[in-house]
Amino acid sequence: MALRAVSLTGSVTAAARQLGWSQPSVDYHLRNLDRLVGTPLLRRSTRGSTLTPAGTMMLEQGNRILNLSERALKDVRAHAATGATRLQFGAFPTAAAFFLPSIVGLAKDVGIHIQSTLEEFGQLVSHINRHEYDVVLVYSVPGYDLPFAPDIQTTEVFRDPLYLALPQSHPLAVPEPIDLETLLTLDEENWLFGSTPDDPMDLVVIDAFRAAGHSLEVAFRTDDFSVMLGMIGAGMVIGLVPSMAAGNAPAGVVLRPIAEPRFARSLLLAAPAVGPGKELPPTVRRFAAVVRKAITEVEAG
Repeated sequence: MALRAVSLTGSVTAAARQLGWSQPSVDYHLRNLDRLVGTPLLRRSTRGSTLTPAGTMMLEQGNRILNLSERALKDVRAHAATGATRLQFGAFPTAAAFFLPSIVGLAKDVGIHIQSTLEEFGQLVSHINRHEYDVVLVYSVPGYDLPFAPDIQTTEVFRDPLYLALPQSHPLAVPEPIDLETLLTLDEENWLFGSTPDDPMDLVVIDAFRAAGHSLEVAFRTDDFSVMLGMIGAGMVIGLVPSMAAGNAPAGVVLRPIAEPRFARSLLLAAPAVGPGKELPPTVRRFAAVVRKAITEVEAG
Protein backbone atom coordinates (compact mmCIF):
# COMPACT_ATOMS: atom_id res chain seq x y z
CA MET A 1 0.00 0.00 0.00
CA ALA A 2 2.83 2.40 0.81
CA LEU A 3 4.50 1.87 -2.57
CA ARG A 4 1.22 2.34 -4.42
CA ALA A 5 0.51 5.56 -2.50
CA VAL A 6 3.94 6.99 -3.39
CA SER A 7 3.36 6.08 -7.04
CA LEU A 8 0.01 7.92 -7.03
CA THR A 9 1.08 10.99 -5.06
CA GLY A 10 4.72 11.44 -6.10
CA SER A 11 6.25 11.72 -2.65
CA VAL A 12 6.57 9.93 0.67
CA THR A 13 5.07 12.90 2.51
CA ALA A 14 1.98 13.01 0.28
CA ALA A 15 1.66 9.22 0.49
CA ALA A 16 1.60 9.45 4.30
CA ARG A 17 -1.18 12.04 4.15
CA GLN A 18 -3.22 9.89 1.76
CA LEU A 19 -2.83 6.78 3.91
CA GLY A 20 -3.34 8.59 7.24
CA TRP A 21 0.01 7.31 8.46
CA SER A 22 3.03 9.13 9.81
CA GLN A 23 5.84 9.82 7.35
CA PRO A 24 8.36 7.73 9.37
CA SER A 25 5.91 4.80 9.26
CA VAL A 26 5.61 5.00 5.46
CA ASP A 27 9.38 5.34 5.13
CA TYR A 28 9.90 2.36 7.44
CA HIS A 29 7.73 0.09 5.26
CA LEU A 30 9.38 1.28 2.05
CA ARG A 31 12.91 0.69 3.34
CA ASN A 32 11.89 -2.77 4.56
CA LEU A 33 10.68 -3.52 1.03
CA ASP A 34 14.05 -2.37 -0.35
CA ARG A 35 15.88 -4.73 2.02
CA LEU A 36 13.49 -7.58 1.22
CA VAL A 37 13.97 -7.41 -2.56
CA GLY A 38 17.63 -6.37 -2.38
CA THR A 39 17.37 -3.23 -4.53
CA PRO A 40 15.94 0.29 -4.20
CA LEU A 41 12.32 0.63 -5.30
CA LEU A 42 12.27 4.45 -5.28
CA ARG A 43 14.37 7.28 -6.65
CA ARG A 44 14.25 9.97 -3.98
CA SER A 45 14.99 13.66 -4.59
CA THR A 46 14.01 17.06 -3.24
CA ARG A 47 11.29 17.17 -5.93
CA GLY A 48 9.66 13.94 -4.80
CA SER A 49 9.97 10.20 -5.30
CA THR A 50 9.50 8.07 -8.42
CA LEU A 51 9.57 4.31 -8.89
CA THR A 52 12.66 2.57 -10.19
CA PRO A 53 12.13 -0.21 -12.78
CA ALA A 54 12.23 -2.68 -9.89
CA GLY A 55 9.67 -0.57 -8.06
CA THR A 56 7.38 -0.55 -11.08
CA MET A 57 7.59 -4.35 -11.28
CA MET A 58 6.93 -4.65 -7.55
CA LEU A 59 3.91 -2.34 -7.81
CA GLU A 60 2.40 -4.31 -10.70
CA GLN A 61 2.71 -7.59 -8.80
CA GLY A 62 1.58 -5.96 -5.56
CA ASN A 63 -1.53 -4.51 -7.20
CA ARG A 64 -2.49 -7.99 -8.38
CA ILE A 65 -2.15 -9.34 -4.85
CA LEU A 66 -4.12 -6.44 -3.36
CA ASN A 67 -6.88 -6.82 -5.96
CA LEU A 68 -7.13 -10.54 -5.23
CA SER A 69 -7.20 -9.91 -1.47
CA GLU A 70 -9.92 -7.28 -1.76
CA ARG A 71 -12.06 -9.50 -3.98
CA ALA A 72 -11.49 -12.50 -1.72
CA LEU A 73 -12.86 -10.53 1.25
CA LYS A 74 -15.92 -9.38 -0.75
CA ASP A 75 -16.56 -12.89 -2.09
CA VAL A 76 -16.31 -14.58 1.30
CA ARG A 77 -18.59 -11.97 2.89
CA ALA A 78 -21.13 -12.37 0.07
CA HIS A 79 -20.98 -16.14 0.32
CA ALA A 80 -21.49 -16.00 4.09
CA ALA A 81 -24.48 -13.69 3.66
CA THR A 82 -26.23 -15.35 0.70
CA GLY A 83 -24.57 -18.72 0.04
CA ALA A 84 -23.72 -17.53 -3.49
CA THR A 85 -20.35 -17.06 -5.18
CA ARG A 86 -19.81 -13.79 -7.03
CA LEU A 87 -17.72 -13.52 -10.19
CA GLN A 88 -16.56 -10.28 -11.75
CA PHE A 89 -17.00 -11.23 -15.42
CA GLY A 90 -15.90 -9.33 -18.52
CA ALA A 91 -17.10 -10.15 -22.05
CA PHE A 92 -16.86 -8.63 -25.51
CA PRO A 93 -20.14 -7.11 -26.73
CA THR A 94 -20.88 -9.48 -29.64
CA ALA A 95 -20.80 -12.57 -27.43
CA ALA A 96 -22.72 -10.80 -24.69
CA ALA A 97 -25.51 -9.92 -27.11
CA PHE A 98 -25.99 -13.59 -27.93
CA PHE A 99 -25.16 -15.44 -24.74
CA LEU A 100 -25.05 -13.19 -21.65
CA PRO A 101 -28.71 -13.50 -20.56
CA SER A 102 -28.52 -17.29 -20.76
CA ILE A 103 -25.14 -17.35 -18.98
CA VAL A 104 -26.42 -15.19 -16.13
CA GLY A 105 -29.55 -17.34 -15.68
CA LEU A 106 -27.74 -20.67 -15.73
CA ALA A 107 -24.97 -19.39 -13.43
CA LYS A 108 -27.53 -18.24 -10.87
CA ASP A 109 -29.05 -21.74 -10.89
CA VAL A 110 -25.72 -23.17 -9.67
CA GLY A 111 -25.07 -20.46 -7.06
CA ILE A 112 -22.83 -18.14 -9.10
CA HIS A 113 -23.87 -14.49 -9.28
CA ILE A 114 -22.36 -12.60 -12.22
CA GLN A 115 -21.29 -8.96 -12.16
CA SER A 116 -20.64 -8.34 -15.84
CA THR A 117 -18.84 -5.64 -17.81
CA LEU A 118 -18.79 -5.37 -21.62
CA GLU A 119 -15.55 -4.24 -23.26
CA GLU A 120 -13.48 -4.95 -26.35
CA PHE A 121 -11.05 -7.84 -26.10
CA GLY A 122 -7.92 -5.70 -25.72
CA GLN A 123 -9.32 -4.05 -22.60
CA LEU A 124 -10.44 -7.42 -21.24
CA VAL A 125 -6.93 -8.86 -21.62
CA SER A 126 -5.47 -5.86 -19.76
CA HIS A 127 -7.97 -6.17 -16.91
CA ILE A 128 -7.46 -9.90 -16.39
CA ASN A 129 -3.68 -9.51 -16.55
CA ARG A 130 -3.99 -7.09 -13.61
CA HIS A 131 -6.41 -9.45 -11.80
CA GLU A 132 -9.12 -6.78 -11.85
CA TYR A 133 -11.72 -9.32 -13.05
CA ASP A 134 -12.21 -12.91 -11.94
CA VAL A 135 -12.75 -14.23 -15.47
CA VAL A 136 -13.16 -12.80 -18.97
CA LEU A 137 -14.58 -14.11 -22.23
CA VAL A 138 -12.34 -13.23 -25.18
CA TYR A 139 -11.60 -14.65 -28.61
CA SER A 140 -8.63 -15.55 -30.74
CA VAL A 141 -7.88 -17.60 -33.85
CA PRO A 142 -5.55 -20.62 -34.17
CA GLY A 143 -1.91 -19.54 -34.15
CA TYR A 144 -2.58 -16.06 -32.70
CA ASP A 145 -1.94 -15.99 -28.97
CA LEU A 146 -3.33 -13.11 -26.94
CA PRO A 147 -0.85 -11.20 -24.73
CA PHE A 148 -1.81 -12.77 -21.43
CA ALA A 149 0.41 -12.57 -18.35
CA PRO A 150 2.20 -15.84 -17.46
CA ASP A 151 -0.20 -16.61 -14.60
CA ILE A 152 -3.34 -16.38 -16.76
CA GLN A 153 -4.86 -19.70 -17.86
CA THR A 154 -7.45 -20.15 -20.62
CA THR A 155 -9.99 -22.77 -21.64
CA GLU A 156 -11.90 -22.90 -24.93
CA VAL A 157 -15.68 -22.83 -24.58
CA PHE A 158 -16.69 -22.61 -28.25
CA ARG A 159 -15.14 -22.89 -31.71
CA ASP A 160 -16.84 -20.39 -34.00
CA PRO A 161 -16.26 -20.95 -37.78
CA LEU A 162 -15.70 -17.85 -39.90
CA TYR A 163 -17.59 -17.19 -43.12
CA LEU A 164 -16.66 -15.03 -46.09
CA ALA A 165 -19.56 -12.60 -46.51
CA LEU A 166 -20.15 -11.36 -50.06
CA PRO A 167 -22.80 -9.23 -51.78
CA GLN A 168 -25.26 -11.38 -53.73
CA SER A 169 -24.11 -9.67 -56.92
CA HIS A 170 -20.49 -10.79 -56.45
CA PRO A 171 -19.17 -13.34 -59.00
CA LEU A 172 -18.07 -15.65 -56.15
CA ALA A 173 -21.37 -15.38 -54.25
CA VAL A 174 -22.31 -19.05 -54.17
CA PRO A 175 -23.16 -21.05 -51.01
CA GLU A 176 -20.38 -23.66 -51.38
CA PRO A 177 -17.19 -23.56 -49.25
CA ILE A 178 -14.39 -21.41 -50.60
CA ASP A 179 -10.80 -22.68 -50.60
CA LEU A 180 -7.80 -20.57 -49.63
CA GLU A 181 -6.52 -20.27 -53.20
CA THR A 182 -9.80 -18.73 -54.35
CA LEU A 183 -10.04 -16.53 -51.26
CA LEU A 184 -6.63 -15.06 -52.07
CA THR A 185 -7.90 -13.80 -55.44
CA LEU A 186 -9.90 -11.16 -53.54
CA ASP A 187 -6.93 -8.90 -52.83
CA GLU A 188 -8.34 -5.99 -54.85
CA GLU A 189 -11.72 -5.96 -53.09
CA ASN A 190 -12.78 -3.38 -50.50
CA TRP A 191 -12.53 -5.19 -47.16
CA LEU A 192 -14.27 -4.31 -43.92
CA PHE A 193 -12.31 -5.02 -40.72
CA GLY A 194 -12.93 -4.53 -37.01
CA SER A 195 -12.21 -1.19 -35.37
CA THR A 196 -9.99 -2.72 -32.66
CA PRO A 197 -6.25 -2.71 -33.56
CA ASP A 198 -4.69 -6.17 -33.99
CA ASP A 199 -8.03 -7.97 -33.88
CA PRO A 200 -7.12 -11.68 -34.41
CA MET A 201 -9.98 -12.07 -36.91
CA ASP A 202 -8.38 -9.37 -39.04
CA LEU A 203 -4.81 -10.57 -38.59
CA VAL A 204 -5.56 -14.05 -39.92
CA VAL A 205 -6.82 -12.48 -43.17
CA ILE A 206 -4.06 -9.89 -43.47
CA ASP A 207 -1.31 -12.44 -42.83
CA ALA A 208 -2.76 -14.96 -45.31
CA PHE A 209 -2.76 -12.34 -48.07
CA ARG A 210 0.66 -11.01 -47.06
CA ALA A 211 2.12 -14.52 -47.30
CA ALA A 212 0.82 -14.64 -50.89
CA GLY A 213 2.43 -11.27 -51.68
CA HIS A 214 -0.75 -9.18 -51.48
CA SER A 215 -1.87 -6.25 -49.36
CA LEU A 216 -5.52 -5.48 -48.70
CA GLU A 217 -7.52 -2.30 -49.12
CA VAL A 218 -9.37 -1.66 -45.88
CA ALA A 219 -12.33 0.48 -46.84
CA PHE A 220 -14.25 0.59 -43.54
CA ARG A 221 -13.91 -0.51 -39.92
CA THR A 222 -16.65 -1.44 -37.46
CA ASP A 223 -17.24 -3.91 -34.63
CA ASP A 224 -21.00 -3.92 -35.26
CA PHE A 225 -21.84 -7.00 -37.34
CA SER A 226 -25.30 -5.71 -38.22
CA VAL A 227 -23.71 -2.61 -39.75
CA MET A 228 -21.11 -4.77 -41.47
CA LEU A 229 -23.70 -7.11 -42.99
CA GLY A 230 -25.78 -4.16 -44.14
CA MET A 231 -22.80 -2.65 -45.94
CA ILE A 232 -21.97 -5.99 -47.55
CA GLY A 233 -25.57 -6.42 -48.69
CA ALA A 234 -25.36 -2.96 -50.27
CA GLY A 235 -22.35 -4.09 -52.31
CA MET A 236 -19.91 -1.72 -50.59
CA VAL A 237 -17.45 -4.19 -48.99
CA ILE A 238 -16.68 -7.82 -48.24
CA GLY A 239 -15.53 -9.32 -44.91
CA LEU A 240 -15.41 -12.20 -42.46
CA VAL A 241 -18.34 -12.99 -40.20
CA PRO A 242 -18.36 -15.51 -37.30
CA SER A 243 -21.08 -18.14 -37.33
CA MET A 244 -22.78 -16.64 -34.26
CA ALA A 245 -23.48 -13.45 -36.27
CA ALA A 246 -24.25 -15.23 -39.54
CA GLY A 247 -27.84 -15.97 -38.55
CA ASN A 248 -28.62 -12.25 -38.79
CA ALA A 249 -27.44 -11.93 -42.39
CA PRO A 250 -29.95 -9.85 -44.38
CA ALA A 251 -31.18 -10.56 -47.89
CA GLY A 252 -28.49 -9.73 -50.40
CA VAL A 253 -25.64 -11.30 -48.40
CA VAL A 254 -24.14 -14.69 -49.31
CA LEU A 255 -22.06 -16.53 -46.69
CA ARG A 256 -19.37 -18.96 -47.83
CA PRO A 257 -17.67 -21.35 -45.36
CA ILE A 258 -13.87 -21.18 -45.61
CA ALA A 259 -12.17 -24.54 -46.18
CA GLU A 260 -9.13 -23.69 -44.04
CA PRO A 261 -8.88 -24.60 -40.30
CA ARG A 262 -7.21 -21.35 -39.28
CA PHE A 263 -10.32 -19.37 -40.26
CA ALA A 264 -12.19 -20.05 -37.02
CA ARG A 265 -12.66 -18.01 -33.88
CA SER A 266 -12.03 -19.63 -30.49
CA LEU A 267 -14.06 -18.26 -27.60
CA LEU A 268 -11.88 -18.47 -24.51
CA LEU A 269 -12.44 -18.01 -20.80
CA ALA A 270 -9.33 -16.57 -19.17
CA ALA A 271 -8.64 -16.29 -15.44
CA PRO A 272 -5.70 -16.19 -13.00
CA ALA A 273 -4.39 -19.69 -12.37
CA VAL A 274 -4.07 -21.19 -8.90
CA GLY A 275 -1.88 -23.84 -7.30
CA PRO A 276 1.41 -25.38 -8.44
CA GLY A 277 -0.30 -26.90 -11.48
CA LYS A 278 -1.55 -23.47 -12.61
CA GLU A 279 -5.13 -24.64 -12.96
CA LEU A 280 -8.22 -22.52 -13.27
CA PRO A 281 -9.94 -21.94 -9.91
CA PRO A 282 -12.79 -24.40 -9.12
CA THR A 283 -15.44 -21.66 -9.41
CA VAL A 284 -14.15 -20.68 -12.85
CA ARG A 285 -14.18 -24.33 -13.95
CA ARG A 286 -17.84 -24.55 -12.85
CA PHE A 287 -18.52 -21.31 -14.65
CA ALA A 288 -16.89 -22.66 -17.83
CA ALA A 289 -19.37 -25.54 -17.79
CA VAL A 290 -22.19 -23.00 -17.44
CA VAL A 291 -20.90 -20.96 -20.40
CA ARG A 292 -20.58 -24.05 -22.61
CA LYS A 293 -24.13 -25.09 -21.72
CA ALA A 294 -25.48 -21.59 -22.41
CA ILE A 295 -23.78 -21.43 -25.80
CA THR A 296 -25.04 -24.91 -26.73
CA GLU A 297 -28.60 -24.00 -25.78
CA VAL A 298 -28.52 -20.70 -27.69
CA GLU A 299 -26.96 -22.30 -30.74
CA ALA A 300 -29.56 -25.10 -30.68
CA GLY A 301 -32.34 -22.55 -30.41
